Amino acid sequence: MGAGPDEGNVVNRSGRIDAALPAVILALVVLGEIVSGRGQTVLGLVVMAPLVASTALSRRATVAYASAAFVVATALGLYEQQYTSDTAVAQTVRMIAVILSGAIAVGACQLRLRHEAQVARLSAEAAATRAAVRTGEMLQRALLGSPPRVPGMETAARYLPGEQGAQVGGDWYDAFPLADGRIMLVIGDVAGHDAPAAATMAQTRGMVRALARSGHSSPAALLAALDDVLTGLGLDTLVTATVATVDVRGNGATAPLCWSNAGHLPPVLVRADGTAGLIERTPERLLGAGEAGTRRTEHETELHRGDAVLFYTDGLVERRGMTLDDGIAWLVRALTRVGQEPLDRVCDGLLGALGSRGDDDIALLAVRLPR
Repeated sequence: MGAGPDEGNVVNRSGRIDAALPAVILALVVLGEIVSGRGQTVLGLVVMAPLVASTALSRRATVAYASAAFVVATALGLYEQQYTSDTAVAQTVRMIAVILSGAIAVGACQLRLRHEAQVARLSAEAAATRAAVRTGEMLQRALLGSPPRVPGMETAARYLPGEQGAQVGGDWYDAFPLADGRIMLVIGDVAGHDAPAAATMAQTRGMVRALARSGHSSPAALLAALDDVLTGLGLDTLVTATVATVDVRGNGATAPLCWSNAGHLPPVLVRADGTAGLIERTPERLLGAGEAGTRRTEHETELHRGDAVLFYTDGLVERRGMTLDDGIAWLVRALTRVGQEPLDRVCDGLLGALGSRGDDDIALLAVRLPR
């Protein structure tokens, strides 16, 4: 928001005072010389005018006040009749001091203006960076869409951009119902932290939905088909992903969780009693990392009422000074403590525990089978 009228008036008034103050000093020095009488020399105070000007005015104005101080000092010296053989040395020293003070004032003004220009440049760069961050976050959230809501399950999702780069990246999450009533859950990460990575992420996310709706409704079949499509498109990037389905039909005490992992980090299963552990199997190759047509496998476990699953990307567990294994161990411990809380609080608590943004972006997708 711009400055209001009152604030603008205050700024203008302050500028006028700054411009007039050196002139007032010169006037007071002249008046003091006249009032105090000859022999009561105060003309040395004229050096204050250019020094004051150097703190707020332009270089040209500072030079002008330095020149004016020299003229006033010369004139007052004549008025005081100080240009005599007895006072010649003292008066010469005094005038040299006036000249030097003017030169110092001009130099100080030049340094101040250079510093102010640097501050203005850095402030403009910081404002541009903040604008880029806001734009990047808005773009990323627009690509991800609204937090997913699916029937028969509690869900929560978060996206947090990294502190470096263009604030857009390749991490994504998704959850949507299939035509047969099962729920499909997706977490993925396209290599890179820039606009091309975000564009590839949007393409891949859209292809996952299209493939799921066209009959590739099992996790392994969908990842195999996605691998073929990415290879056919010739996208020169690597993608990790975990695709899972939960069969919530029948509203039973348990629901089968079926998943397939393409080089992604293992999800964490939090049981209703608070115990937490990795849903860990040997991960298969990344998408786009091999020949098309390679078979993929899928695995299955049972979710009980109150069980929750957290899908996440590597930005959550890859921190400076911490190995990946240490990061995953930290996540399991954290979910053991807070995993039974509402999912929104779980996600916010995990992100808050990090303390600050890391270099990598983070995507979280948490789901729970209601009690």
